[in-house]
Amino acid sequence: MIGVNKVILVGNVGKNPDVVTFPSDGPTPVKKASFPLATTEARRNRENERVEITEWHNIVCWRGLADVAERILCKGAQIYIEGRLQSRTWEDKEGNKRHVTEVVAENLLLLSKRQQDEPRTNPLMEILTPDTEPLGDLPF
Repeated sequence: MIGVNKVILVGNVGKNPDVVTFPSDGPTPVKKASFPLATTEARRNRENERVEITEWHNIVCWRGLADVAERILCKGAQIYIEGRLQSRTWEDKEGNKRHVTEVVAENLLLLSKRQQDEPRTNPLMEILTPDTEPLGDLPF
């Protein structure tokens, strides 16, 4: 039987992405961006008071998506993430066994507006120029 490993999250970025570049055999190095994402859910407790429950998720983006995350994400930004769960186990320097579950992002969408004082530029403006060919007629 085939399983399904699909995660969809909407939340706020906990801190600016940490970006690491790894050398590769090919012409371009492999980039990894990781950051925490907070999702908040509102519920009513037994006293009928509204309480918010925040869950933190470890998000990992690779290659081109890591480039996008590095350029457009900042702490507090609200984003939509699609991906899959991945668990890893390793031994740290002291010999302790460590375990982490991460969401490996496959799609990312910025939902909030960027701050005025944010120095990062829109990555689409680097790709789209006045000479860019239109996409043509769409089939729908």
